[in-house]
Amino acid sequence: MTSNTAPQDAAVADRTTLAGKAYADGRHLAARQSIYRWQHPQYDLPGLVTEELAEVNGTVLDIGCGNGKFVSRLHQERPDLRVVGVDISAGILADVAKPVLVADAQALPFTDGIADAMLALHMLYHVRDIAATVKELARVLRPGGLLVASTNSDADKRELDQLWARAAGDVLGVPEGPARVSLSSRFSLEKAPAFLAAEFSDVRVRELPGIIEVTDPAPVVAHLASYDAWAEQGGVPFQETVVRAQEIVAEAIANEGCFRISCRGGILVCAS
Repeated sequence: MTSNTAPQDAAVADRTTLAGKAYADGRHLAARQSIYRWQHPQYDLPGLVTEELAEVNGTVLDIGCGNGKFVSRLHQERPDLRVVGVDISAGILADVAKPVLVADAQALPFTDGIADAMLALHMLYHVRDIAATVKELARVLRPGGLLVASTNSDADKRELDQLWARAAGDVLGVPEGPARVSLSSRFSLEKAPAFLAAEFSDVRVRELPGIIEVTDPAPVVAHLASYDAWAEQGGVPFQETVVRAQEIVAEAIANEGCFRISCRGGILVCAS
């Protein structure tokens, strides 16, 4: 599988791409989230995060809150908390429960130690300088506060990587096509503890492995298509590759009864 990660890494962290295309609204994020409906075991990630905040009182900042799944859960289950959703994209914040704020995680408009807890869920791989952003999160968090982050393993959804390479190869007429863009590789479950340990005294990792089994290509196609903000980095005609991937998945389902994807994500709970 051929790969040139430097341009892809730059694109994954490009502010214009993030705010203007990838997360201009919640559609693409929702498509990536929806594939987990077919995962077993099932994990209630907003519920797990809420549990981690059981002893927290005061202000919680959800940095890179996206479509507000975690903000909504905290409003429902912890109305005593002051929860603020923060994201780089004004568009994706339109339907998130208020209060919300448009801001860059690398330069947060908050005074030192204002937050009792902070969330950075599946977003630290999108910042240009991960180490500096972790330092910024630690600045805003009060001494003794809690940071909950999340990401995926380098081994997460390898079957989709293989599917994309095969489909891209078929489109290009070569044995194996270019690798698909990886969002989490810059801050994967393997790399994240070292970044976080630079600013936090205690980092606890909770892995959440599972298997996705689909009997219809649609969820896989929606997931792959949700990466179209980075289509130019793929090195292959994007839509044609998605269509070819759909054909491959349909064939696998016809022959084997389902298409399987191994998942490995996790949350990291950090004490300041």
